[in-house]
Amino acid sequence: MTTAASRSKVNFEDVASNRKRGGDIRITLSPRTVGCTSGFGGTLRLAPGEYVTEHLHPYSEEFLHVVSGDLEISLDGEPVRIGPGDSLLVPIGVRHRLVNAGQEPAHVVFHLSPLAPRPELGHVDTETPLVEGGANPDVGGAR
Repeated sequence: MTTAASRSKVNFEDVASNRKRGGDIRITLSPRTVGCTSGFGGTLRLAPGEYVTEHLHPYSEEFLHVVSGDLEISLDGEPVRIGPGDSLLVPIGVRHRLVNAGQEPAHVVFHLSPLAPRPELGHVDTETPLVEGGANPDVGGAR
């Protein structure tokens, strides 16, 4: 028997890794994976020295929670240190770049809301992505 809970449960290993902007980004909960309508979220893993290139979200706030690691996030050019147990809000339209500034792997859980009108409008790169021409994380079709 399939229940509502089983249809909305997604394991990290069951979704593709996206490395376009750096690190290992996996979108676990999204319109594509579970049919949600208000936002999307997932996990980010960064090795020591790895980073996510600078970008902004013109329609969404981003909520970050550090599970492990010592990170530095730049918000419109201003550095903020964050570590295990810290949560941070990236407001709509704020440029941000995340670096693992520690000696251990970092693990971050994130959520973005509300959704952009169309997935391709959700991210604006302000720094050249590490994988030029790479696909954006697949959050789902037009809403």
